[in-house]
Amino acid sequence: MVRMTVQDAPRGLTPTELHAWRAFLRAHATVTRRLEAELVAEHDLPLASYDVLVQLSEAPDRRLRMTQLAERVLLSRSGLTRLADRIERDGYIAREACPSDARGTLAVLTDAGLAKLQTAWPTHRRGVAEHVTGRLTPDEVATLGALLDKVVGDAPLPEDPCADA
Repeated sequence: MVRMTVQDAPRGLTPTELHAWRAFLRAHATVTRRLEAELVAEHDLPLASYDVLVQLSEAPDRRLRMTQLAERVLLSRSGLTRLADRIERDGYIAREACPSDARGTLAVLTDAGLAKLQTAWPTHRRGVAEHVTGRLTPDEVATLGALLDKVVGDAPLPEDPCADA
């Protein structure tokens, strides 16, 4: 059996780069697992469902095309469709035809979905503070945000072709 060491890192990553990458992955996985567990335990609401409700609450008229929503929550269209089916069964979203494009479907946050989100917000905010921002100084939080913005780049969220319809 051949053992790979940090010195054998693929594509010439330095040990520092490899450490940063692995720490990022570990931090993301750890924090999302904790946030998920808290939301499920306190609200019976998985983190992915919470994210869908947040994205819709922040959208104009609380609605987005399903394709846009998939991009914002980082799911494939088929993955979002399955998730949306569950959330719709719970009464938190509804689907409507896009008025300007018969091929498009809108996800719309219902009043029940907004109410569910409002009850879950404090749990999520508390979790983010406890697991991330509360472990850092204000300067470190600002630096982390700036660094992650730099990693993501200037990719804007897609425009909503149904917004003016």
